[in-house]
Amino acid sequence: MHAPSRPWLLLAALLSVGPLLGCATRPPASDPEALAEYNQTNDPLEPTNRFFYRVNDALDVVVLKPVAEAYRYAVPRPVRTGIHNALANLSTPVLLANDVLQAKPRRAGDTLVRFVVNSTVGVVGIFDVASGWGYRAHDNDFGITLALWGVSDGPFLFLPVLGPSNPRDATGFGVDIALDPLTYIGQGAIVTDLKWARYGVSATDERERVLDPVDQIKKGALDPYATFRSLYRQHRDSEIAAARTDEPRTVPAWYLPGANP
Repeated sequence: MHAPSRPWLLLAALLSVGPLLGCATRPPASDPEALAEYNQTNDPLEPTNRFFYRVNDALDVVVLKPVAEAYRYAVPRPVRTGIHNALANLSTPVLLANDVLQAKPRRAGDTLVRFVVNSTVGVVGIFDVASGWGYRAHDNDFGITLALWGVSDGPFLFLPVLGPSNPRDATGFGVDIALDPLTYIGQGAIVTDLKWARYGVSATDERERVLDPVDQIKKGALDPYATFRSLYRQHRDSEIAAARTDEPRTVPAWYLPGANP
């Protein structure tokens, strides 16, 4: 039996709380300031989103944060960096597919070179040798691809387990799973266990990397939910802008004629 994919778990969670779904009340036209703020926030499902934020926060306090703190305490930073690099290397097929779908041949070239170099010289991606050779890393996913194709983000969503999102990025998340060859490779209990282990290590790695900033937000923000909402949008806007304007060279800068040594 195959393990259920994360989108199906998300759907099951949404259906289980169907009676709790609620919408924010749209201010009347007679209150233009409140209406303008409502439109700018673009969070019509705010009561539901805040409910899921509280659920996710409780899960984080009980499970994710303690695991991430134990991981930071027990595993030295160089080892954590190597694990992060190896996980990033495993995601290269998804990254490359989105580079191609965005018609970014030089970005795709960098991605391919990084994968070859780091998988060989970098020992299955544990060491990021390619960055030192001039092939820098970049983020990419199908949500960014949809944005470059002109698809709007839609209203803000705070999803169970997955956290801040929107309809465009939630769709992109599902497509990225479909683009990942590891989703389909192999059968049997061992392969299934390895896939779930990858999910668990990835979640722990991601949570450990944001331990300090998340703690600062929760301690200092008057409304952490609104702060996370704003920061998520800013972060996604910056990633989309970078993908739109970035045209890296597949030949490293130090190799180009006239480059400074």
